[in-house]
Amino acid sequence: MPPSARDEVRTDLRLLRQAFDAGVVPSRARAHNLTWLRWRRFCQTLGTDESLTDVSDPVLILQLFAQRYRDGRLAPSGRPVRSRTVEDALRAVGQGFARLGTSDPRLTSSGSIDFRLQRQLRGYTRADPPPDRVKPIPISVIIHAANAAAIVGTADHIAVANMLTIAFFFLMRPGEYTSTPSDTTPFTLADVQLFIGHHRLNIFLDSEADLLASTFCLYTFTDQKNGVRGEVIGLGRSGSPLACPVLSTVQRILHLRRHHALPSTPLSTYYRTAGSSTRRHPVSPADITLALRLSVSALGPGIGLLPSDVTAKSLRAGGAMALLLAHVDTDIIRLIGRWRSDEMLRYLHLQAQPIMRNFASLMLHGGDYTLLPGQDVPLLDIPNPQQA
Repeated sequence: MPPSARDEVRTDLRLLRQAFDAGVVPSRARAHNLTWLRWRRFCQTLGTDESLTDVSDPVLILQLFAQRYRDGRLAPSGRPVRSRTVEDALRAVGQGFARLGTSDPRLTSSGSIDFRLQRQLRGYTRADPPPDRVKPIPISVIIHAANAAAIVGTADHIAVANMLTIAFFFLMRPGEYTSTPSDTTPFTLADVQLFIGHHRLNIFLDSEADLLASTFCLYTFTDQKNGVRGEVIGLGRSGSPLACPVLSTVQRILHLRRHHALPSTPLSTYYRTAGSSTRRHPVSPADITLALRLSVSALGPGIGLLPSDVTAKSLRAGGAMALLLAHVDTDIIRLIGRWRSDEMLRYLHLQAQPIMRNFASLMLHGGDYTLLPGQDVPLLDIPNPQQA
């Protein structure tokens, strides 16, 4: 090619690569690229080409790769991993082949996963330990944490209490309400709206009294994970002065306004003055986890939790559990939490006493029934009333 055409094609190919990687979240793109590098090194140890063109049975090589990934020899952690992680690694390898324009060696001619790989992965699944499930947080923990922060009264404690309250009611992921190196973008000042009835407030210009009178708040999804861009979700006041998504949102806005924060500032930001200087700080997942564990410890084992049971992820589960116990339809819970599959059910626990309290009584009464007889069920002889 002429130099100018060559440079243009090179630029286009680089843009194509960027667009391809942008088709998934950055962390997944990086993970797939690293998995492909491990696959290449694995093939080199076997003395075979990574494209498997010199192998009569590619599935056998994939099975060996899966086994070494399973026992940790090829896993990034260097430790044994669960079946789901092995399956993801195999998928990354298969997509690497597809990316190069060749067929996925995991698949048969009909497009299904090879029987040997299916059976191998099923065996790993049966040998896996029980999955770690996130424990939900009851509202009593939220109220205790908010009350404790109000007593201490410092900017960091109040910010943590505000954000864990907002996360509970809006079923947020940690990356949406804290500063964390994840693919989820935290909500910012620009993402929030406040209302008094149907009147929308200007959160940057209206008085503090007007903001404190807000009755409704809206959060707009921009780059948050699993959120439809431009979609908004809103909540009204809870009725509690401590555990309320509207009041907590207002407190964050007022704090950021007093420090002349830009609209792009995450809500989880707080400012602390030391001497003559004021420094900006983020609320981290570790801050949330510590506050929750302190409250769980203070409330004692009567709530059915140990401090080690809870983390920042427990707030999303706690909000979903609260909705379930309030008899909100599971489809509505899924919409509020932006779940796109039945993965939501992993967050809901039957250990919550109100769910199971009346089931035995219901089953006692509901279990009293007879079945319509089939053709093979003998009929009872019913006496003729005239002969009685």
